[in-house]
Amino acid sequence: MFNHILFIVMFQTDPSIFTWSKLLSHLTIPSPVYISGETLSGAEIRDICESLRENSVRLLSLRGCQLSERDFGHVCRGAAESRSLAQLNLNLGIVSNINRVKQLAEALKTNRSVQSLFLHGSPLTDAGLALLNPALSIHPSLVALDLGDCMLGDEGINLICGLLPPDGAKSGLKELTLSANPGVTSKGWGRLAIAVAHSSQLRVLNLDYNPLGDQVAGMLAVAVASSRTLEVLDLEGTGLTNQSAQTLLDMVENYPTALRTLILAENNISPELQQQISDLLSEGEEEEETEAREVTAREKNPWICQNNSSSQMVLMTSGLGDSLLAETEM
Repeated sequence: MFNHILFIVMFQTDPSIFTWSKLLSHLTIPSPVYISGETLSGAEIRDICESLRENSVRLLSLRGCQLSERDFGHVCRGAAESRSLAQLNLNLGIVSNINRVKQLAEALKTNRSVQSLFLHGSPLTDAGLALLNPALSIHPSLVALDLGDCMLGDEGINLICGLLPPDGAKSGLKELTLSANPGVTSKGWGRLAIAVAHSSQLRVLNLDYNPLGDQVAGMLAVAVASSRTLEVLDLEGTGLTNQSAQTLLDMVENYPTALRTLILAENNISPELQQQISDLLSEGEEEEETEAREVTAREKNPWICQNNSSSQMVLMTSGLGDSLLAETEM
């Protein structure tokens, strides 16, 4: 998975020694391109766009870079044409105005390959998300979305809930980050909790550094107990107390859930309660691993005799188990 990784670092060197075109011309298969915190020239943008159109970039990260309005438009058009681009990282203020939001939306309407979109730290606001949402909702491949620190409110959360369709309705997000959006009220988080409870695909939810408090944590506990897919919930620095932790502990202890990781750091929660929750989640994971090993053993040995004090049971597999397991994993 991590073969052919290319880290591109900007150096202040003679252009005849180091140029984008020389580097990118050597990309024979789709590869990652990482650039962070640089001011990009028109020539550098042209090289990046050419590589996008040639389908030689699978990950493009321009985190915190400075580029002109015109060059941002060029990048969007290159992304629209790319069939190899799976991850697009525009974190830290690159999508800085409504015009850029519109250009990104147009690109996503055409693109069919992007699976992960990162806009963390963009002043998107609810109005910007409203412009972007139609493209997000119809994108055939998008499964991971980072809208952390995007100045969202309740209206934005309502739009995001549409990306978490109820069971069997349509494809939706598997990973969602909404960190540091303090403008969302308990009403908005309550609406999200309902969507999470009914989502058939969401596996990772990051809500860290939002002022949620115990009331919202209680709503989320109900959502986790109802969800059949949520495996990771990040509630770091969300203003929780032992009251929330006790509710979450009761949920983990008494309800079978898919949850495997619950992050509660930087809250006013006792270490003892955090440890109890962690231990219970670990026990659930160990039980799943044991069951998986038993399934593997049965698949390797079609005839298995199991003895107990009351009876003897003989199990025979016919091959159907393989296909059913594969469907479950998908």
